[in-house]
Amino acid sequence: MKILVLNCGSSSIKYQLFDMEEKKCLVKGNVQKIGLFGTYIQHENYKNIKIRIDKDIPDYQKGIEEILKLIINPELGALENYNEIKAIGHRVVHGGETFREHTLIDDDVIGMIQNLSDLAPLHNPQNLKGIISAQQILPNVPQVAVFDTAFHQTIPNYSFMYPLPYSVYVKDKVRRYGFHGTSHYFVSEKAYNEFGVDKKNSKVITCHLGNGSSITAILNGESVDTSMGMTPVEGLMMGTRVGDIDAGALLHIMTTEELSLTEMNNLINKQSGLLGISGISFDIREIHTARYKDDDRAKLAYDMFIYRIRKYIGAYSAVMNGVDAIIFTGGIGENDFEVRRDVCINFDYLGLKFNFGKNDELKGKQELLSTEDSKVKVIVIPTNEELVIAEETYRIVNGN
Repeated sequence: MKILVLNCGSSSIKYQLFDMEEKKCLVKGNVQKIGLFGTYIQHENYKNIKIRIDKDIPDYQKGIEEILKLIINPELGALENYNEIKAIGHRVVHGGETFREHTLIDDDVIGMIQNLSDLAPLHNPQNLKGIISAQQILPNVPQVAVFDTAFHQTIPNYSFMYPLPYSVYVKDKVRRYGFHGTSHYFVSEKAYNEFGVDKKNSKVITCHLGNGSSITAILNGESVDTSMGMTPVEGLMMGTRVGDIDAGALLHIMTTEELSLTEMNNLINKQSGLLGISGISFDIREIHTARYKDDDRAKLAYDMFIYRIRKYIGAYSAVMNGVDAIIFTGGIGENDFEVRRDVCINFDYLGLKFNFGKNDELKGKQELLSTEDSKVKVIVIPTNEELVIAEETYRIVNGN
């Protein structure tokens, strides 16, 4: 069974085509700068044929049409015709409290996703554009919505509630939802299946570290707390997002700097984090380069980033009364040995013993980084959110 996975961002479409019998990715790529100047497609198939196409793509429907053309291209694709695509899986960022599970898409589901756009105005409308465009192009192909928030629906109310007037929760659904759910789910399942962690009797902390970062506490296979909140702004310091901050400080800044809501939203989402502190970049690699040259602000940005990761791991160890495994994933977690080393260096009290030599040589591969006598396993597991979306789409379309 061939399943197409679409992940529509603010001006992009990431895509992968899977053969579910072989659990094999046949085609992958992304369309960038949709509706903007300089649109291009990066495309690769299972034969390792890679190509970049510079082409004007004004909207998502045109973008999906171009993707499908590549998929059936005799040299660049993997299928003979569109009829081989039996289902389409869509990443949808926010499911609110409406969607506790992933679901088959119909008109009612589209309406409910639209109603949740106030909770994720930067994401859900774009996800919907991809869904509606795909329906128009392939109207007879079943489509499935896979929600970032679904994995975190097991978080108890004393953890997801904010200490605001209860009426705010009832009326406006203001609460912690959490994100990166498919990633946290994928890497934790890998730990259960391949590293001897007992799913039904375990305390796992998953660290998805990238330009957007989040940490999740997983107790006996269920998410019980996560760092991102009602929106992806809360939690860790990120590439350009502020993470945890005193709400009163934001009100003070808005008053003294005379900022509008739009300007404040831009400040906490696009001007803060590593970029805001360093003044150099949101990219951790460029932060490293600058701090090697004794740039004080780059050093400060790095130290703050590491400190907040450590703090969350410590907090979640307390929440679960211990930890059996700490998992690193995401672009930084999978590839940055210095971040992994500096995060893990202060957990002697947990009985964690870190294999520094193995860590320093590891980049982008699955590996156990703790020693044999360590009480806590430290594992690097590359994430594959698109595969999770394909698997969930396969399950739902087949009625399981």
